[in-house]
Amino acid sequence: MSETDRNNRWEHLEKLPFEQAMERLEEVVDRLENGDVSLEEAIQLYEEGMRLSRICGEKLDKVEQQMEMLVQENGEWVKKPFQPEEDSE
Repeated sequence: MSETDRNNRWEHLEKLPFEQAMERLEEVVDRLENGDVSLEEAIQLYEEGMRLSRICGEKLDKVEQQMEMLVQENGEWVKKPFQPEEDSE
């Protein structure tokens, strides 16, 4: 795959909706786990999977920043920014 083809592929991945990007990531992982791909193809799939993982993470972060939650304070409903709970590991 030429550098131009690869760049076009990455641009295409960036534009995928979250659900399609996750679906493609699952397909990539399945193919890698099966182990019946050539080394060159495995490297390309790994690169694609890493990009998809980053893209999905960024899309989730963006949505998280846009989310608001309704909380009740002093008997009234108030909008507040969403703040996810931290993992306590």
